[in-house]
Amino acid sequence: MTKEDNLLEEMKPMHYQVYFGDFRQLMPTLNIRPKLIIADPPFGIGFKSNMQTYNRDEDSISYVEVPPKEYSSFINSLLSLSKKALTDDGSMYIFSSWNNLKTVLNEIDSIGFHILNHIIWKYQFGVYTKRKFVTSHYHILLLVKDPKNYIFNKQKDYDEDVWIFKRKYNFRTKTAGNELPTELVRKCILTSSNEGDLVLDPVLGSGTTIKACIETNRPCIGIELNKDLAKRIKEKCGQKQITYIST
Repeated sequence: MTKEDNLLEEMKPMHYQVYFGDFRQLMPTLNIRPKLIIADPPFGIGFKSNMQTYNRDEDSISYVEVPPKEYSSFINSLLSLSKKALTDDGSMYIFSSWNNLKTVLNEIDSIGFHILNHIIWKYQFGVYTKRKFVTSHYHILLLVKDPKNYIFNKQKDYDEDVWIFKRKYNFRTKTAGNELPTELVRKCILTSSNEGDLVLDPVLGSGTTIKACIETNRPCIGIELNKDLAKRIKEKCGQKQITYIST
């Protein structure tokens, strides 16, 4: 029995785990082999959290940002640790704004991941601007370790690389940043894994990946630096099925 099998046996009663800590310290210690990794990392652009960006204050949680000068190193660590952890036929979805897309693409090349698709997520609103077009899209890069060996479960016959999902406006919900739509993450999971496959999210945020894994019958491990998000994760995913581990 492999280390991954042993871990999954241990996880069966709980099925889902959230570690509070830095993925750069935690991932090398977990001894897991996920089939799929989903990562929506911090923006690296001096983002001020949802409440300051959208003139909100009652629903704020401090947003843990990565300083722009450290962003390249941060993404390199995220990608290199992910590539090392993945199974040989594993895949990874990494989300990026346009601001740091060049940095993300450069680090993908340096790590040796293969880009299977460059997906555009079109959503229904963005931050209002006066002297440039409003940004209302996000980049999703589907990466594989081996371009000849990966899971791809087509969700419809003519499945295009432009996805349209509405972004929920979480008014009066204590969260940080902008939560991904569960439907979008579910599409990633259904496409690039099978039931029972282990999914890892090293920058979990509000817990959308775990919620989507619960709905699609995949075990999931999440890592989140910001302990203030524990309450939001529990609200979103339920408290009984998940084990929370502080490091």
